[in-house]
Amino acid sequence: MRSTHTARGFTLIELLVAISLMALMTVLSWRGLDGVSRAQAGLQQNSDDVLALQATLAQWGADLDAMVEQPENPGLDWDGRTLRILRRGSGSAAEGLRVVAWTQRSVDGHGQWLRWQSPALLTRNALDLAWQRAQLWAQSPSDDDHRREVRTVALDQWQIFYFRGNAWSNPLSSAGTPDGVTAVNPASPASQPSPGAVPPVSVMPDGVRLVLALSPGQTLSGTLTRDWVRGQIGGGK
Repeated sequence: MRSTHTARGFTLIELLVAISLMALMTVLSWRGLDGVSRAQAGLQQNSDDVLALQATLAQWGADLDAMVEQPENPGLDWDGRTLRILRRGSGSAAEGLRVVAWTQRSVDGHGQWLRWQSPALLTRNALDLAWQRAQLWAQSPSDDDHRREVRTVALDQWQIFYFRGNAWSNPLSSAGTPDGVTAVNPASPASQPSPGAVPPVSVMPDGVRLVLALSPGQTLSGTLTRDWVRGQIGGGK
C-alpha cells in the first residue's frame, strides 16, 4: 500500500493574521524609535539652551570687565531700556575702543535679548557718534544696526540695578548715589544739558545686578539674577 503525503500551505486567514502581526510590530517599533529620537532632540535642545545662556552671560561679564571711562563719557549708562558700555577691544590697544549695547526687543513676535557692537573707534568723534547710535539702535535700528546685533536668549523683561553707597538701587533714582551727585536719566529731555552747561557728574557703580525674566518654554525659565562686581573690589565675579 502506498501512502500519499499532501503538502499543506497557509490559508488566507493565516496569512492575514501574520501580516497584521508584522504590521503591528512595525508600528510599535517605529513608535519606540520615534520616542527615542524625540527624547534625543529634546535633550539636545535643552543642552543648546543652557549653552546659549552661559555664553550670553559670559559675554555680558566680559563687556563689563573690559569697561573703561573717558573724559565726558561715563563708560556705563542705563536709560531704562538700553544698557550702553564703553569697553576696550578684545585685541591689541591699536584696535581702539568699542561701544556695546544690550536691550530687549520683540523679534518675530517673541521677546529677545539683543547685543549690539560698534566697529573699532579710534577718534573722539567716532566714539560720540557710536554712543548716540547705540541708544537709537534699541528704538529704531537701521539695516546696518541689524547686521551688527546678535540675538542671544528669549527674554520677556529685564532690569538693572547699581550697587552704590552699600546698597542696590535703581540707576535712574537718586537712592544710593553719593552726596552732591544727582542721578540723571539720559532719556529724559529735561536731563539734556543746555549749551555751555557743565555736564552732571557720573559715578561708576561698584557693582551691577542683572535681573532677567526668561521666556517660558525654554529649558531654563523664570527669573535669573546675575551680579557683577568691579574688578578691584571682587575680581569681576
